[in-house]
Amino acid sequence: MPISVKVRAFITAFATHIFMIHEISPTPDRQPDLVIHARYLAQVENTHLLEHHSVVISGQRIIDILPSTLARECYTPIESVELDEHLLIPGLINLHTHAAMSLMRGLADDLPLMLWLKENIWPVEAAMVSRTFVHDGTLLACAEMLRGGITTFNDMYFFPDAAAEAAVKSGIRAALGITVMEFPNNYASDASDYLHKGLATLDQWRDHPLISFCLAPHAPYSVSNTSFARVQTLAAQLELPIHIHIHETGDEIRQHLEEFGCRPLYRLFQLGILGGQFIGVHAAHILEDELELLARHNGSIAHCPASNLKLGSGIAPVSKMLAQGINVGLGTDGAASNNRLDILAEMRLASLLAKGVTGNAAEISAWQALYMATLGGAIALGKERDIGSITVGKLADLAAIRLNDFYLSPCYHPVSHLVHCAGRENVSHVWVGGKCRVSDKILIGLNTMELKNTIRLWQNRLVSCIRSGAAA
Repeated sequence: MPISVKVRAFITAFATHIFMIHEISPTPDRQPDLVIHARYLAQVENTHLLEHHSVVISGQRIIDILPSTLARECYTPIESVELDEHLLIPGLINLHTHAAMSLMRGLADDLPLMLWLKENIWPVEAAMVSRTFVHDGTLLACAEMLRGGITTFNDMYFFPDAAAEAAVKSGIRAALGITVMEFPNNYASDASDYLHKGLATLDQWRDHPLISFCLAPHAPYSVSNTSFARVQTLAAQLELPIHIHIHETGDEIRQHLEEFGCRPLYRLFQLGILGGQFIGVHAAHILEDELELLARHNGSIAHCPASNLKLGSGIAPVSKMLAQGINVGLGTDGAASNNRLDILAEMRLASLLAKGVTGNAAEISAWQALYMATLGGAIALGKERDIGSITVGKLADLAAIRLNDFYLSPCYHPVSHLVHCAGRENVSHVWVGGKCRVSDKILIGLNTMELKNTIRLWQNRLVSCIRSGAAA
């Protein structure tokens, strides 16, 4: 019988606790690379907020968490950072995005999904998408996400090798989709070609510490049964998650019923796609029996509330998902349909939507929203042993939110403040694997002026393309 999400999280927490007790014991002469002294610390594996605690980092990993007074006595670090007005949280995880589509931010607003796709996005992609397009668009997305406290993103797009280069250049962690669909484009000619090129990229990048992969069949309406069979076999052989759009709109489901005689999720079940690590994106139109089916197979959902609302697609029944024990993470979708890659904003929206839809103000508490944005995403990606919480033995992926601005005052409950009051503009520091990527709101290692100039050139090209009718 598959292990439940809650049991998996408990085993991970227990194992890291034993590691902390038996393998790591602070001694006065230890000299770690970094100690971060925080006013507040939210570990996420529990809902107990720590005050005046420190995180000790050696190499890429956390080796100790202890009261700051004790940390100052036990450790003489190479570097220390004082965050005496901050909340320290695990790095946020964007469980679903199309990073390169940042270059199409706001290009076709206020349109329903299929009109948005067929008459606007797909024609522009056919005319403009290239390896350079994906590199530059992904680099823009990485900069935006890091600046907002996101340290890992799960991507689905074309030219994943270019996306990998951009992610490594920016220093963010990326789970890259081996995208599969039947339709040709500038990247691949058919489903077999998509798989061939995606697997070649996996072979090229499989050993890089920042890069991992998912099988990413685009959607039930764009992938054949034969291609799904290959995806299922590869996912089992390579032990990769399957990342797919599912039940996004009512029209999608009606068309699927006409073509296949069943709803999309049931077809995926028949094809064996729900086995293993399944990440269903959106699920705005999902029934009770489908939730039960998903729960039985330990599937996860990437909830993208802002994109679903903006495209008029619907509202996912997240409260029912959680009640079934389904793991839920948060995604932004692409910037072309959101129009921002901001998980802090998604946390607030997810919480408010659940309260409004159910009529229960207790639905999706601030702690639950933070869990979804961190450990929920890590569990979906199969990375809960390494990321998603501030735990001894895990990678030091961290974000600090400064809470002392006047418009954030007074602050009674820091985690609630994080979800309902603070924004990405309050993110001051970000670390990925112990390396500082944002310091005092400044991106480290990326030339933002050069990036802005590059994006202006792409904007001019896209405008010219549309005006010339190449994407009409």
